[in-house]
Amino acid sequence: MIRRRTKRVQALLAAGLATLLVAGCSSATSGGGPKREAVDLSSITEGYIGTDKAGDPVDGGTLTMASFAEPRSLDPAVTIAALTTGGSEMLNIYDTLMRYEASDTTFVPQLAESLESDDNVTWTLRLRDGVLFSDGSTLDSAAVKRSQERYVALSGPESALWKANVTKVETPDPSTVVYTLAKPWAQFPGILSTGPGMVVGEKSGEGESFKPIGAGPFTLGPWAPQESLTLNARADYWDGKPHLDSVKFVYLPSALTALESQRKGEIDVAFVREPDQVEDVLKSKPHAYVNMTAAQNSALINASEGRPGEDPRVRKAMQLAIDTQLLTERAFKGAGGGSPTIFPGYSRWHGDTEGLAYDPDAAKELLEQAKADGFDGKIHYVDGSDPASRDTALAVKALLEAVGFEVEIDLMRTVADLINKVVIDRDYDVSAWGHSFRESDPIPKMFAIMHSTGNQLYGSYTSKAMDALLEEFQVAPSYEEQKAVMDRIQQQVNADVPFLVFGPYAETVVWNENVRAVTGAANSMVLYSKTWKS
Repeated sequence: MIRRRTKRVQALLAAGLATLLVAGCSSATSGGGPKREAVDLSSITEGYIGTDKAGDPVDGGTLTMASFAEPRSLDPAVTIAALTTGGSEMLNIYDTLMRYEASDTTFVPQLAESLESDDNVTWTLRLRDGVLFSDGSTLDSAAVKRSQERYVALSGPESALWKANVTKVETPDPSTVVYTLAKPWAQFPGILSTGPGMVVGEKSGEGESFKPIGAGPFTLGPWAPQESLTLNARADYWDGKPHLDSVKFVYLPSALTALESQRKGEIDVAFVREPDQVEDVLKSKPHAYVNMTAAQNSALINASEGRPGEDPRVRKAMQLAIDTQLLTERAFKGAGGGSPTIFPGYSRWHGDTEGLAYDPDAAKELLEQAKADGFDGKIHYVDGSDPASRDTALAVKALLEAVGFEVEIDLMRTVADLINKVVIDRDYDVSAWGHSFRESDPIPKMFAIMHSTGNQLYGSYTSKAMDALLEEFQVAPSYEEQKAVMDRIQQQVNADVPFLVFGPYAETVVWNENVRAVTGAANSMVLYSKTWKS
């Protein structure tokens, strides 16, 4: 178990990784339509919905899951460990040192047997005995250290946060890893539940020759690009052979297609996150696993020199001009509800400070000030070309032009085109994006997107004041102190407007009634080590 004896406990531009960083960052695929009664996100409980029926596990069979997007790589040093980017595929190959338990927002040992700290600076991790990689080699402390050093050397998605904090990794014996941090970090266990906690076998290689060797319950089987990827059960998995013979991840055209296929029994598991789709799922009283993601519906602002977003008055005018409720009506038929607050009412991180509310008069005044100093009022807005993205883009254009902006919309044909426009070329003023700040541990993504040393900035505004707040949040020893700092982070966002916030998503993995014992993990990922089908 984890025991805390204290009070409580640059850019990544490689083509393969870049494609994954924004998976689903454009608006959803749902499309507009008549307004409907919104889902009350404050009533959604993160974690499991529905209860498995009683029954003895049945061995055999294949479980089929429709993933959000096909991973470009199964290397956690290249691919973000989240369901939207192939994280469930990787989780079932590698497992993780720690696992997120949504029911009480804690991190519990998985491949690890325990993780302890007296001061949140020195953390001692002890490994389970007898854990083997799929090639038969032993997962020991040297393997953990080697994998994490590899992760940093390859500039993995959370490597900037790791390098800024982990000063020393020692292996006093084969079962023990000791981490020494630069400063206290009460939520350090969280980073061991994602990419750095997925231990890659020494003989996996890298690049085009990479072959995934992990200690998880499954190994890689047939992979038909753009169609499906199959994982086969391991008899020597540390927690016992899985009940399933295999898991097949299929890559369907849209979340709606996946949901329809799941309801027809053609597949076993689907994933949805767009508010109107989540609303439909929740009405059916499903068996599901939910992860709340703050600011998932949002937009980057390019604050680079010479861009309109360099001027704080322009950035703030844009947020004040956005009616987030109107956006949800246009894109998601009113479902879910929009909010300019990073962590709105449902969140355990929600504080006293709200985001900048819709105020077109204040927006006009700020814009007029900027124009008086030479700004021509022109904005280049980039989004996807699917129906909801198009509807969102048109609504953003109308709202910004209503206060005096002149907006050119640029709808990208594919997610890859959007990434190239934003990440590679930086040819945008404002772009739809997904920030995905998680309830479990928001600091990794906030650091990557908001800290001046973050590796997912893409021209976003940063400041020493925000750097200091993020670092203060990280070292705060208790939830209460962290929450207080998060409120000040919202205040700083209101002052600086480094990006636009439209609202959160409730990422939902839903499965058929005959599927039992799905295990939830961080970043909406699910583990099938104990899963069976009746």
